[in-house]
Amino acid sequence: MLLAVGMFQSGWQSAAADGPSYTADGRLVLPVGYRKWVFIGAPLTPNGLNNGKAGFPEFHNVYVQDKNLTVYQKTGSFPEGTVIVKELLLIAKSTYPDGSADSASGRGYGEGAFNGMDVTVKDSKRFADTNGWGFFNFGHHALPYEPTAKLASKQECASCHIAGAAKTDLTWVEFYPVLRGRN
Repeated sequence: MLLAVGMFQSGWQSAAADGPSYTADGRLVLPVGYRKWVFIGAPLTPNGLNNGKAGFPEFHNVYVQDKNLTVYQKTGSFPEGTVIVKELLLIAKSTYPDGSADSASGRGYGEGAFNGMDVTVKDSKRFADTNGWGFFNFGHHALPYEPTAKLASKQECASCHIAGAAKTDLTWVEFYPVLRGRN
């Protein structure tokens, strides 16, 4: 049984009725349609530039619904019910030791195969112990992703966000110009 969660408040704090969905046991259901949301960036910290030991060596294609981005840009805070999708993509086949390859536009890094998805959901009541955000992992592997995901422990994700991004609604805005400028 799936339970749709739509939290409604007044003014700019309104969240969409099409927000996150959970199973009866609290697992987050894999978001759908997110590739049609606003693409806010694709940070990359490749192994080739980190002595082969990058913490997150894939491209991170990050999406958020337009209505929630609009609220963030006006207020500096995402509304309740916001879902942020981070889809991971491997680096395309390389020809150089640093993982880069030649392309028509020059040497660089290109996106390869899909390799997983992490999702964050803002719900101050449900995730009070992690500063109002829940963190979920739908697998770090090729498609298809897991259909549901359990809440990650505070140590798995939230602790780094709390330590480094607490002043920006637990979001690493330095990686996303559209969030930094709030314009």
